[in-house]
Amino acid sequence: MYGFPKGFLTFEKLKTTVLIPGNYYHVFNHANGTENLFTEPKNYFFFLEKTSLYILPFVKLHAYCLLPNHFHFLVYVKDLEELKILSIFRNYQNLSEENFQMLVEKKVSKSFSNLFSCYSQSFNKIYGRKGSLFIPNMKQISINTTNDICKIVHYIHSNPVHHGFVKRIEDWKFSSYKTYLSDSDIKLARNEIIEIFGSRKYLIEYHQQPIELKLNWD
Repeated sequence: MYGFPKGFLTFEKLKTTVLIPGNYYHVFNHANGTENLFTEPKNYFFFLEKTSLYILPFVKLHAYCLLPNHFHFLVYVKDLEELKILSIFRNYQNLSEENFQMLVEKKVSKSFSNLFSCYSQSFNKIYGRKGSLFIPNMKQISINTTNDICKIVHYIHSNPVHHGFVKRIEDWKFSSYKTYLSDSDIKLARNEIIEIFGSRKYLIEYHQQPIELKLNWD
């Protein structure tokens, strides 16, 4: 199974808890067994389309990489003030802050469940399979420093190279790296990450160095 490498960065241990507003997370999940999540290009695009529908109302997506049997996201869960304006929360304005946060945490976690369910149902229908496509519990790691954000963005974009799908980061079609080289209007929240790196130039230079990774997987 793909997991997070031992000794990589200084993150909290893997948890299966809810995603808390106002925090960055590395989110990742894997297909059941030896199956693949994505078998042809249209699958990748469909997954990103449904990510936009189900996830982006609640989080900012800063980086992603989709590989045949697993995916990685770097997300920032919007803070409570940002989320209060969503229509889904209009009837809950009188809740205490503590109760509202609990509601938000459930809704954010549910949004990922809805994404996986929607994608799995469509995939199963198209390819004539049955049962769960994803491992039941996605993994998330809380990221606490700007230095770690830089490292995890590099790690996510380098995954296709690490797993031998391509020789260069920019050659993999289904990651967010190329969007960082562009000024096109996209839904990816890249400006905050470019600012953390210092500039686009420094982001590119950072991605040219070896990844901080040892091949000892959990």
